[in-house]
Amino acid sequence: MMAPPSRLLPILRRCRSLSSLASPASKAVVYDEHGAPEQVLRVADVAPVQLGERDVCVRMLAAPINPSDTNRIEGVYPVRPPLPGAVGGYEGVGQVHALGPAVTAPLSPGDWVIPSPPSFGTWQTYIVKHQSVWHKVRSDVPMEYAATITVNPLTALRMLQDFVQLNPGDAIVQNGATSIVGQCVIQLAKVHGIHTINVIRDRPGSEEAKDKLKQLGADEVFTESQLDMKNVKSLLGALPEPALGFNCVGGNSASLLLKFLRQGGTMVTYGGMSKRPVTAPTSYFIFKWMNSDKAEDCRTMIDYLLGLVHEGKLKYEMESIPFGEFSLALEKTLGKHGSQPKQVVRF
Repeated sequence: MMAPPSRLLPILRRCRSLSSLASPASKAVVYDEHGAPEQVLRVADVAPVQLGERDVCVRMLAAPINPSDTNRIEGVYPVRPPLPGAVGGYEGVGQVHALGPAVTAPLSPGDWVIPSPPSFGTWQTYIVKHQSVWHKVRSDVPMEYAATITVNPLTALRMLQDFVQLNPGDAIVQNGATSIVGQCVIQLAKVHGIHTINVIRDRPGSEEAKDKLKQLGADEVFTESQLDMKNVKSLLGALPEPALGFNCVGGNSASLLLKFLRQGGTMVTYGGMSKRPVTAPTSYFIFKWMNSDKAEDCRTMIDYLLGLVHEGKLKYEMESIPFGEFSLALEKTLGKHGSQPKQVVRF
């Protein structure tokens, strides 16, 4: 066979280089079976992964440990990755490291991206996934917010917009108001001129919690024991009866929300922290809604939410911790160090 003309050699070398493009070796938090996270999780070395034609290699910057992550590891979530060798984590932010030779998405090395919709396996230093998984986001916000914008803030915004047409001056009622979703609901409602009535559980420090929520923009905050009365609507004062309720607790707390709702009002269940059903298992509510095919709408909303973060209109407490201390972050998430802010692991 004749040697190729010298002018073709650079092209051939480039083709061979692109065809063998691979990610760097990685470290990941993996599990081979379902069980208690502190028992089944381990940090493992991951070999380089070959990039397909339209794959993007992302160097992860930060990823949170959400309760939904630990639920997947325990095996109690309906949606979970296949075993063995599952990598934990479902949301996070990374930086584009390399692009496959046929990537058409408007991405460049150095861009910040998030998996949208969220995708399994964010607890690792490098990820290779198809270009369609990644959504470019602004990089002028704190890294922790970009890493956590999808699961909690986006849930809050979707609930405010998807179920009832709310107008300025309307009101909503919610339980679990101290959660990050609850805090986001309060702030987003305030931006849109919506009043919020908030219910929190009775606990030490509840008065301090009330003050914090009111600083975020809450109109009213009640403990569950304060609502142990026949006519809870007498507590509304000049506020309108809520058109919409958000329930993430279940049990008696959900019943309290129903007492507030106006005739024909809507209650949305998106969680079940008390592990007590309303009238049907919580999973029937959550996952049929979360699996709705609205990816492009969600990406627009994510950009809007990060804009609010940049403007200082959306905030919540987080603690950033290095990847090398993942076990400590996990312990804090599991409540082994008392009440703690959301843990965000930095890679």
